[in-house]
Amino acid sequence: MQPKQTDITPFVSPAQAAELERDIAGRTDVYFKKTKAVVQQYGDKQVTYALFMRRPVILCPRLMIEWLERVAAARNTKFGIELVREEGTWVGAGEPLVYLTGSMAELVDLETIYLQKLGAACVAAYNAYSMCCDLPKVRFLAMDARHCAGAEMAELMAYAASVGSRAARRDVGAAGFIGNASDATAHYFGNDLGFGTMPHALIGYAGSTLRAAELYHETFPHEPMTVLVDYYGQEVTDALAVCERFPNLAREGKLSVRLDTHGSRYVEGLDPQSSYAVLDRHVPNAIRQYRTEAELRWMVGTGVSAAAIFHMRSVLDKAGFLGVKIVGSSGFNAAKCKVMASVHAPIDIVGTGSYLPDNWPETYATADIVAYDGQPSVKVGREFLLRKVALP
Repeated sequence: MQPKQTDITPFVSPAQAAELERDIAGRTDVYFKKTKAVVQQYGDKQVTYALFMRRPVILCPRLMIEWLERVAAARNTKFGIELVREEGTWVGAGEPLVYLTGSMAELVDLETIYLQKLGAACVAAYNAYSMCCDLPKVRFLAMDARHCAGAEMAELMAYAASVGSRAARRDVGAAGFIGNASDATAHYFGNDLGFGTMPHALIGYAGSTLRAAELYHETFPHEPMTVLVDYYGQEVTDALAVCERFPNLAREGKLSVRLDTHGSRYVEGLDPQSSYAVLDRHVPNAIRQYRTEAELRWMVGTGVSAAAIFHMRSVLDKAGFLGVKIVGSSGFNAAKCKVMASVHAPIDIVGTGSYLPDNWPETYATADIVAYDGQPSVKVGREFLLRKVALP
């Protein structure tokens, strides 16, 4: 792929440029600023950086590129940006993601910030992709905003989920992420607004699960409704009560019940013995295979287990509420989704914030200069970065 040259299309006013430079100066590592001063004093060079990660990822470079283009516009310069792969494609461990070319004086103090915009997004996209591929018929809702360290991370993670989701649609026809929980980043999923109905706080406010559903429906009468049913530890009882109160919504497929049971107790009607019995009834071979302790917990343990989902589906169907959907949340990371897929758990929607990277050192992106004024040069041990570099 030929390098993409920035064309300085973003408009950056003098005031905006000054603010951008203050931000860069305050956030970048000091040794980069000192290097910039040395280069400015003793002569600039054209350099090429190779950006890479130490684990497989899904490439998510857009927010980084947009920021670099804005900086280039503010500094009245050009950066060559060569993507080794297209956005949303798999890149192997240690394989360069991006080659970045330009003036060393203009690039050297940017590394801290552009790497922050690359690494975590690539890992989150990989996780989202894996989850969507493992559960291709399940729709996902990104509910990560509360777990993000501020607005910038929330934007990176929403963008990453959308990229991973699109890749899963392309590769396996997955339903993928249909949206997220906040308006500010809904556009990454093609929506104007975020999705969601009620938190546990509304149940507590109303005094009962049924009353919370009534209040919600009276306030938003034309919307589909998803009702949390674990607040009082009566998931089955409260789910049936809501379905009986809103039979039209249930019949029209506009009613969902959300299981968010925490890991310190079983869903109503289950215990260890009955959980095993539920799975033995629906997927008898699943519990006879080797399983890790974590996998067993997700299958027959406390919280939102596969047994809990089968149990709820069976109860709803026996009561005639076949059109009511089940939403699962609480700890749905890539590994838990894989377990749910292995037993074909009858879940319709997954609400997840657990596609966020949970091993933060894996998100560290790295940049090394691999050429100075067109001459290959890189520190010992990183020669592999030279292989595909497109020198100016």
